[in-house]
Formats: sequence, C-alpha cells, structure tokens
Amino acid sequence: MNVQSDLSMKSDEVLRIELEVLRRQHRDLDEAIRALVDRGTGDQLTIRRLKKQKLRLKDLIARIDDRLTPDIIA
Repeated sequence: MNVQSDLSMKSDEVLRIELEVLRRQHRDLDEAIRALVDRGTGDQLTIRRLKKQKLRLKDLIARIDDRLTPDIIA
C-alpha cells in the first residue's frame, strides 16, 4: 500500500498525532546528525543515511500537512 492511499484512509485526528511524532523524530535525527558531525565520531556513510532518513520524514510531514491544511483560494 502506498503512502498516499494510507493517508487518505486515516482520520484527521490520527494524522495530527502522527504528524507530531514525525516532527519529533525529525528533530531527534537533526540533533543526532549535528552531534556526530560536531564530535567527528560519525562516518560519512552513517551521516548520509541519517540525512536521507530525515529527508524522507520531511517529505512525509509535508504530505500529511498538505492533507490537513485545506486549500484556500483567495
């Protein structure tokens, strides 16, 4: 099942909760990446994987946010 059809089957309340969880995960990944870079302890492959995961979360957050925010034509 793809993400788009999965989103359409969930209620707005469930999506709002998932959105908060995803935003928290995104922030946690950002902090982890920053810590690895600052300490110099992370190898480039690990940092690259974390950044890709963070980008996937960002895309999913944007999709959910678009679903929850109605289009207003001015």
